[in-house]
Amino acid sequence: MKRFLSEAAVGGESLLGTIKIAVLPIAKVFTMCFLGFLMASKYVNILPASGRKLLNGLVFSLLLPCLIFSQLGQAITLEKMIEWWFIPMNVVLATISGSLIGLLIAYIVHPPYPFFKFTIVQIGIGNIGNVPLVLIAALCRDKSNPFGDSNTCSTQGTAYISFGQWVGAIILYTFVFNMLAPPPGGSFDVEEENLPIKNSSKDAAAGPEQVPLLTMDVVPTDSEAPKRGRLAEILSFLYEKLKLKQILQPPIIASILAMVLGAVPFLKKLIFTSDAPLYFFTDSCIILGEAMIPCILLALGGNLVDGPGSSKLGLRTTAAIIFGRLVLVPPAGLAIVSLADKLGFIPTGDKMFKFVLLLQHTMPTSVLSGAVASLRGCGREAAAVLFWVHIFAVISMAGWIVLYLNILF
Repeated sequence: MKRFLSEAAVGGESLLGTIKIAVLPIAKVFTMCFLGFLMASKYVNILPASGRKLLNGLVFSLLLPCLIFSQLGQAITLEKMIEWWFIPMNVVLATISGSLIGLLIAYIVHPPYPFFKFTIVQIGIGNIGNVPLVLIAALCRDKSNPFGDSNTCSTQGTAYISFGQWVGAIILYTFVFNMLAPPPGGSFDVEEENLPIKNSSKDAAAGPEQVPLLTMDVVPTDSEAPKRGRLAEILSFLYEKLKLKQILQPPIIASILAMVLGAVPFLKKLIFTSDAPLYFFTDSCIILGEAMIPCILLALGGNLVDGPGSSKLGLRTTAAIIFGRLVLVPPAGLAIVSLADKLGFIPTGDKMFKFVLLLQHTMPTSVLSGAVASLRGCGREAAAVLFWVHIFAVISMAGWIVLYLNILF
């Protein structure tokens, strides 16, 4: 056995060394999450729910955008934007393949009404931003990582991940938002005896609980709209229908700014190079961005302190979602990335590029999909799924990363 482990070498590393490289980032993530869990527990209670909410807001509104802006802006050029075209395409393919697997599982397990589409979304939509960023940062910190220099490894990995986030946001606030629409009765709180759905138009006036949750997200109509020009009315209509307010979140704005400024040589030399006159702004973003990883992991660990909570999904459906997301989706992603590599869609010799593509298919369910689920009225069920998926993802991600490193090196 010892001889087998020593001879199963990958890129100069033994199998045990490869396992160590793959498991250590997961162990670091688990340790920081556990500290967040401990800080939020009733025994310590210095990170209560209100504090976690503020910390989450700080991460998504400032720290994560700073990290994306500084890392993506430094790495991106117009030529690389063209060369990296398959990253956003891979996000779309990951959503399609994951959703098809979710559809198949939903037909097999028959989730309780009205959580059929919910099951598809929880399997099909993975975390393509925060968790991969954390894993890349933890992996690159180790000087023995197989991707080379720690700074280059971190910068390239963060840039690749950030380049695909804007597509994920569009998918989240269009496809996911519509998939999680409340049932005809207007609510996910459906009792067994009420399964035969009544005509919602007849019951619309029955009480405030019958009002569709979608109205919570509708932008109020401007009474002065008729006085505006035709163009202004069209733009206002598109703004509401495309839900640009939800799509243009701070991380997405940071990604767009980084791509625009980084793709123009004059602006790149003005802001992102070390001797640039405005580099102090980029350097400030780098300093703030470094705080993103510990803050988001403390908040994530703290969010698990309440446990899975009450859920109507049942053990069968919850287990099916976990199995589908963490076990069935990654092999489909591996097949997609391998086919893309054979077709020449992936830059030759760029192992980090391929590794990031594989990670996009391997992550647990998106945390932001839980936020959309809360908006649509099924937040308790989403919280339960996120709790169990992230618990089991610690094991599954380590296993898949071992496999990916053996394939790449």
